[in-house]
Amino acid sequence: MSTLSFTSAPGVARSTDNAHRLTEGQRMWRTAALALLSVRVIQGFIYWGGGSRRFIYAPSKLNPDAPTWMANKFQTAMPGALFGTDHVISFMLHHFWLLYAGVILFSAAELIVGAMLMAGALTRVAALVSIGFSVLLMAMFGWQGATCIDEWTMAACNLAMGATLLLGGSGACSIDNVLIRRNPTLAEKPWFRWMAGSLPLPLKDIAFRNLTFAVLGFVLVFDIGTYSYYRGSVVTPFHGGPVSPTKHHLTLSDARLLPDGSVRFHVYLDAGTPEAPVHVVAADLRDANNQPLAHYDAAALSALPKTAFMNDYAYNKFAPGPFGVRAPMGAAATVTLPPPASGATPQARFIRLTDVDGRTFATTLDGKP
Repeated sequence: MSTLSFTSAPGVARSTDNAHRLTEGQRMWRTAALALLSVRVIQGFIYWGGGSRRFIYAPSKLNPDAPTWMANKFQTAMPGALFGTDHVISFMLHHFWLLYAGVILFSAAELIVGAMLMAGALTRVAALVSIGFSVLLMAMFGWQGATCIDEWTMAACNLAMGATLLLGGSGACSIDNVLIRRNPTLAEKPWFRWMAGSLPLPLKDIAFRNLTFAVLGFVLVFDIGTYSYYRGSVVTPFHGGPVSPTKHHLTLSDARLLPDGSVRFHVYLDAGTPEAPVHVVAADLRDANNQPLAHYDAAALSALPKTAFMNDYAYNKFAPGPFGVRAPMGAAATVTLPPPASGATPQARFIRLTDVDGRTFATTLDGKP
């Protein structure tokens, strides 16, 4: 059984400089590495670009007082985040120093891994970390994208690219090649073969084939599985997803009529596009027959004081706006409406909100079956 390796370290060192001396196996390896060069550089640039935007070109993303602060983006991911990452995001949003440290470390990791991939330095380590990034970003943001599930597409492609680089390495135009040329004995070090990318993995053909199919299986199951979950179209009909990335949805809970006639309820914007806020233009109290008892129009909602909103998070918030109440994606708050101008409404059984598109969202007032 043949082994995916070069026969000697000196031969490897010479092969990086003298293409005419390459054996057939070495030539095939270098040809494959050259073919993967675009994949490696662009995969690296994607992650380097993410980190460099925050540290260099748009540092406001790391400024907690700026509207572009990364916490706002994380909060938009919560409604559709998978594998419990919504709870992780929520916990971090409530603990600023943990959140800030996490944003800085993740951004720095993106910057470093991206640079390593572009330069071909410890390529397989960088590729493995990029796979982790892809899985994490898919879990958090994969549901977003109103027309083309953009975030899924990005994460799915990056996962496949990272897996390819993990197996294929960087046998051309890389720092890994420079290292092995300067120190040919690295070719005999298993740790270098697994961490860097200038040489094939130290596996026999059948073992490498099995590893390749295992990696392929993971990529297929993860990418196609999440695609099916978000949109169907694999073994089930197309659907808009368990969490819609296009239509805003408000979940109301813990609604109650207070002794002074005011109404308090919790509301969570748990679906829709993060590109535009929801606008609540009306609120109604309704009786057991769903007949209106009291009405708050857009002007009344716009006039609510900020103290009427007890937001769950310090970033995306419910607040009065020019056309009623507005809130960005992921916002959650306990809202208190004043007693209706029409007087006390002890017969009220439901509260209903209406957004600017005419969609309505309602819940039962506690103690009012």
